[in-house]
Order: sequence, then C-alpha cells, then structure tokens
Amino acid sequence: MRTNRIRTIAVAATALAAALSLTACGGEDKAMGTKPAGTADTATPAATSTDDKAQSESGAPGAGKPETQTVPAEGKHAGGNGNGDNNGKKPQAGPDGDATAEIPACTPGNSTVKVSSVSRPINHLLLTVTNTGSTNCAAYYAPFLRFDDAQAVYPILDDSKPQAVVTLAPGEEAYAGISLLGEPGQNEPVPSDNLGVIMVDKDNESKGETTLKLPADTATDSLGFVTYWQSDVENALMF
Repeated sequence: MRTNRIRTIAVAATALAAALSLTACGGEDKAMGTKPAGTADTATPAATSTDDKAQSESGAPGAGKPETQTVPAEGKHAGGNGNGDNNGKKPQAGPDGDATAEIPACTPGNSTVKVSSVSRPINHLLLTVTNTGSTNCAAYYAPFLRFDDAQAVYPILDDSKPQAVVTLAPGEEAYAGISLLGEPGQNEPVPSDNLGVIMVDKDNESKGETTLKLPADTATDSLGFVTYWQSDVENALMF
C-alpha cells in the first residue's frame, strides 16, 4: 500500500509539473506576442472619431486645391471701387490669367501716360497711366520703354509682377517705377531726352506708343529697369 501511494503521488507531481510548464509557456507566449500554431489572428478595429471621419472624407485642408488670392482695390486706384467687387467685374487673375480676357487694354486711344520725377528713391522716375475712356481698361504686364532711339526695350523687373492685373475704371490710375541707374561707378550713364512708352494687351502685344519729354538731366545705364504696372505709387517705387 505504501509503495502504491508513493507511486500515485509521484505521478500526480509529474502531471502538476507538466501543467505548470504548459501554463508558463502559454504566459510567455502571451507576453512575447506569440500564439500557438493554428490560432487565428483576430484584431479589434480601431475606433474612429467623428473628426477623423470628417477629415478622411474631406481630405487634408487645402490638399489638391490651389490657393487663390484677390487683391482688393483701394481709393481711386486700380482693380475696383474699394469694396472688392471690381465694379461688378469678376475677380481679376494674375497678369497671365484669362479672367481679364473681356477687359480691353489701356492704350493711347483710351488713356494717357505721363512721366514725372520723384524725390525718393533717388535715380527713379514714375510713370502714370490714366483711363480717359468711358469703360474699364486693363494695364497689362509692364510698359515697353525706349529711351531716345534705343533699339532694345528697357529691362523689365520680373520680381515686380503683381498678384492681379491692374484694372482701371474711368478716371483711375496705375503706376510703374523706372530705376535709371545701378550702383555709382559701375557703368557710364547715357543722357536721354525722350521716352517712348508702349502699352500692351493681354497677349503682351503692342497697342501703340506714346512719346514723352523726360525731366532734365535724365540718364540711364544698363542696370536700370521698369516695373510692372502697379495699383499704387508705393508699390511702383519700392523696388
């Protein structure tokens, strides 16, 4: 009897040890993220918030959409009546855009151009175009300038390109700044008496030339430039 009891206890102890071993292995499998072979991998779907769903449906803010900007008109200057409605016209696109296709160019036939001296910045002149017609006109791109009988068009400053075409109602003005000289001593200034101003249309094609008398002692060099047409004097003379 004693021998049988000892043998039974030994068998029970062996079974308990095996069970503990299996439990330990199962615990280790769980801690290490492993599963016994043949066990299906089931995952609980992550909760989706209302904000996440809205963002997923609409996409990231601004994604795939170009940012558009409209330059508001102020005072009597270009672009509209000061209320952002461009005198009932559609918002104007950039100088190369199509939104102004229906607006005729400002030309010698519907506008006047004048040139004047300015005290600041030095070695600068100011061009002013005024719509003298009865309907809106657009001052497209930059004026083409010729000092005296120069064969080449005066350089145009690309960095001065505005965000929108400058549109003028009757009586309104637009402006372009003319830088005459570069740094002192870099080039020999060339005196000039007359200035040819060529207005262009939306295709950058000439629409006629106006010849103006330059202020006394005007001289230019190869480092000068003219800006695009601007809606106010400050922008025209800031370059």
